[in-house]
Amino acid sequence: MSFPSLLRRRSLIVSVASAAVLVGCSADPESAGSGGSTSVSARARARAARDSRGLLRQYDAVLAAHPALAERLRPLRAEVAAHAAAFEEGAAASPTATGSPSATASPSASPTVPADEKSALAALAAAERGLADQRARALLDLPGELARLLAGVAAAGAGHAYLLTKGDR
Repeated sequence: MSFPSLLRRRSLIVSVASAAVLVGCSADPESAGSGGSTSVSARARARAARDSRGLLRQYDAVLAAHPALAERLRPLRAEVAAHAAAFEEGAAASPTATGSPSATASPSASPTVPADEKSALAALAAAERGLADQRARALLDLPGELARLLAGVAAAGAGHAYLLTKGDR
């Protein structure tokens, strides 16, 4: 199976998973929260944006070290960038998020990239998988809309990890 057909299949899986999450979660206006849950949401959005930006730096480092992987990685990188933007957009709309130190944390040093392509892809897949798992655990403590967004992004990350490790088979 070619990589583009795997990417289309992954998009379908993510769409189905996102739809399942939307059906499974109620749109309870109370779940959007007031008081303490707003700051919990703001911190969660800021962390998710920061984590997505870190993952984006990893994609950029792999692309810089292994330009031959560009065709394969660009669509996945574009989705990670869209995830970061979605979290940042929500954080900017929240009045408590604007002063959040985690939202303005300085970027860390450039990630180390393995010398061979296969190892670089495996490291990127591990980063995607780890972040997807972290997000799946975190969404249980978040209000409706943010939980749905985090669930969809976690599903996408799991799909990315699959494509990065199984895409050549």
